[in-house]
Amino acid sequence: MFKRVLIANRGEIALRIMRACQELGIETVCVYSTADKDAPYLKLADRAICIGPPAARESYLNIARIIAAAEVADVDAIHPGYGFLSERPDFSAACRDCKIEFIGPSPEAMQMLGDKVDCKKTAKAAGVPVFPGSESAIEDEEEAVRIASKIGYPVIIKASAGGGGRGMKVCHNEATLRMQLRVAGQEALAAFGNGAVFIEKFLEHARHVEIQMLGDKHGNAVYLFERDCSLQRRHQKVVEEAPAPNIDRKRLEKVCESAAKMIRNARYAGAATCEFLLDGRGDFYMLEVNTRVQVEHPVTEMVTGVDIVQMSIRIAAGEKIPFKQNDLQVRGHAIECRICAEDPAHNFRPSAGRIDTWQVPGGLGVRLDSHVVPGYVVPTNYDSMIAKLIVHADSREQALDRAARALREFNVGPIKTTIPLHQRLIENTDFRRGGVDIHYLERLLKASDR
Repeated sequence: MFKRVLIANRGEIALRIMRACQELGIETVCVYSTADKDAPYLKLADRAICIGPPAARESYLNIARIIAAAEVADVDAIHPGYGFLSERPDFSAACRDCKIEFIGPSPEAMQMLGDKVDCKKTAKAAGVPVFPGSESAIEDEEEAVRIASKIGYPVIIKASAGGGGRGMKVCHNEATLRMQLRVAGQEALAAFGNGAVFIEKFLEHARHVEIQMLGDKHGNAVYLFERDCSLQRRHQKVVEEAPAPNIDRKRLEKVCESAAKMIRNARYAGAATCEFLLDGRGDFYMLEVNTRVQVEHPVTEMVTGVDIVQMSIRIAAGEKIPFKQNDLQVRGHAIECRICAEDPAHNFRPSAGRIDTWQVPGGLGVRLDSHVVPGYVVPTNYDSMIAKLIVHADSREQALDRAARALREFNVGPIKTTIPLHQRLIENTDFRRGGVDIHYLERLLKASDR
């Protein structure tokens, strides 16, 4: 096992990794930008090192500075968390070149599955259904128009690297496609350092279901079942739950096995998530593979009892996955609400600033993953998520009721948050029935604005 790990991230995921390391007896080194110099979680690390100014490209996205901090602190490994450098093969390669273990996949496996174009090829080879679209990155505008005409509108432009909705543009006609192609490439380049984009058929009505995977360095791979992430806004997940409601279990098992085959074929070691869209006829299409731990990993932890972050560390240290597929089962139902410092009453306007009131929920089956304490100042430089509220109960109905109760207890001020939106969603009749599609929330918000 590692003696000392550097956490190349910030906020709640930095604290989550820190706690996992401490339970394993591992010392932690946490890097930070000057915007986060007063972040309370830094005091819990064994050492904290400043790596630059607030701009992410000069701190959390600066490979040279993070590697330098790792060498100064003499760490054995680096955990990238999610976002920032977590899906950059060049960062994984830099760690390997410097004899520092990267807690995640090899650069080769990350390229094979993390790059969406390469991932589609890997999926096809494994017999996993994929969306019709471009076979490789789009070279020019005319090529994009030809492909879109062949597969039919609407289409979606996607960044080959990264995710989180950046570089994604839905186009319903040729004029929009031509206009958005360059915009998508520029967004992708700014967010991921890679401006390559490709085109796929876009489903107007679909559900978003993802499979949590673990692979080790000994060729083993298991799936920790699925999560439903269909409640989204602008391609950003808002509510996640497990198991997925109202989907045939035999069909889901086939999807899970397909995901496991992809992970084995890529010789992937670490945590990964294979994402799929389900159409109205029940057919699945692979969307992408996230080659990192995901924001919503606690949902799966709650229903399986597996500590995904600790498992990723153990796997990086060379351990075998300590259980077989048949040892795993889903117990109860879990729901996660992403709480962001945004004002849903004013088009989700960012609401950075000092938090004076921080009254958090508790009780049986309630988990809160957050780095916030009273007096914390939400910076303007990074993602607006300040907490993840996760609840677990024996049934979905009980979990929904528990989430509603926990949200009523959650009091944050004076900044605005998305708590009122979540209260509305948890009580929403359509959501409670199960099976809302990926555009449901945007339709609901649009109707409310009329």
